[in-house]
Amino acid sequence: MTLTGEAQTKLPDIVRINPTDGKSVLSIVKESGAGGVDRAVTDAAAAQIGWAATTLTERAELLHQAADAAEAQADAIATTLARELGKPINDSRAEVRVAVTLIRQMAEEGGAHLADEEEDDERGHLRVMHQPYGVVAAIVPWNAPLVLAATKVGPALLAGNAIVVKPSPVASAAVTTLIEAIGSVLPAGLVRAVQGDRATGAALVAHPGVRRIAFTGGEAAGAAVMVGAAPRAVPVSLELGGNDAAIVLPDAPFSPELFKRAVLASFRTSGQVCMAAKRWYVHRSVLGTFVDGFIEASRRHLIVGDPLLEETTMGPVATPNQRDFVRGLIKDAAERGATVVELGTIPDPELVNGPGTFLRPALVVGAEDDWPVARLEQFGPVAPVMVFDDLDEAVRRANASELGLGSSVWTADEDLAFALAARLEAGYTFVNTHNLDGVALRAPFGGVKGSGFGREFGPATVLEYTATHAVHLPAHAREARS
Repeated sequence: MTLTGEAQTKLPDIVRINPTDGKSVLSIVKESGAGGVDRAVTDAAAAQIGWAATTLTERAELLHQAADAAEAQADAIATTLARELGKPINDSRAEVRVAVTLIRQMAEEGGAHLADEEEDDERGHLRVMHQPYGVVAAIVPWNAPLVLAATKVGPALLAGNAIVVKPSPVASAAVTTLIEAIGSVLPAGLVRAVQGDRATGAALVAHPGVRRIAFTGGEAAGAAVMVGAAPRAVPVSLELGGNDAAIVLPDAPFSPELFKRAVLASFRTSGQVCMAAKRWYVHRSVLGTFVDGFIEASRRHLIVGDPLLEETTMGPVATPNQRDFVRGLIKDAAERGATVVELGTIPDPELVNGPGTFLRPALVVGAEDDWPVARLEQFGPVAPVMVFDDLDEAVRRANASELGLGSSVWTADEDLAFALAARLEAGYTFVNTHNLDGVALRAPFGGVKGSGFGREFGPATVLEYTATHAVHLPAHAREARS
């Protein structure tokens, strides 16, 4: 739905409260609405014509300059992200680095996938070109907003498109600064940010000037994007939620380092990662070893506190609603008979127990697959642990979810790990790790089933932002060559 006229003027401002203290105002987001979207898309469409006419080499060079401009503001962007999202400062800095790396990678490697494919032989003359769509709309969530913006901006621009990015109002300031830095060295209007929530997102999806949509977020919002894009048959890519299963085999190479990876698999960014390990299936014979090692590693590596402190590894969750939802899942599991173990170390209990949106991380041992804590995507600092007795059972239970984003296999047998991964219904499977520590930026990432379609990461993702155009002169229609 596009809002116009009087309705447009009544869109409310969105106030972002600091999740660390629960009271100070970090920002007030002015909803762009239909009017702001129209201006951004119109400007982008005008800029895109000239941009598409530039050479691939020129576009790649300007992308390098855009990465330089973003990198020059890395510290400010990271601090803003840590404040508005509650993401620990070191993780925020890492996110800026990855976002810049993705832009550079696209500039250096993506062009190889855009070359025309040509055949000229006795069958005729065939050329297949990869051409830009025009204006791309990118809708970005709050949990990893810089990386998830960069995975769209880089390939879209290299392919010759313009792009309009709508960040989540939960973490809009850092993304907007990134987009403005990138845009500072590019033609005016080529890359823009619009602000707001559902009204602005709906207006962007429905705008007649948008020719391609890239969305990352929840399943319900993704379905709404598809509905909005359907009347004009606008192509859409969706990276939606996940309820990733992690399967721990009896021969897993248990060590302090493995348990550190396991803890971060579930609790990095307070568990608010689409590809976090959200269901642990542990072989019955090693359940005690796994639980004990996980608890000890959590004590050492989960330092819950102020996200601006260097030693903090887990900050608050992003919103009060998310905190309350996860609390409800933990409470329900305890009432059903699970053992709930509070994890981590809290240097400043007064802060963590204050009005902010902190939530003590928890391991839920003895959960069942059909309990809400395991059946639903928690998107918070809770990790349910279930036991299994044989591999066929583990695979069946892992695949029972309606979602299929990521998964992991933990074993010392590399061949077994890859064979088992082939049986899992997921777009990405990690071995002896999970979550961000295991992502290869050169590999495509995305989901199956209810986790969406389309792929991000890797230089070949540039093809997601092009339409093929075939030109064919068949042999029987060819004039005799002189």
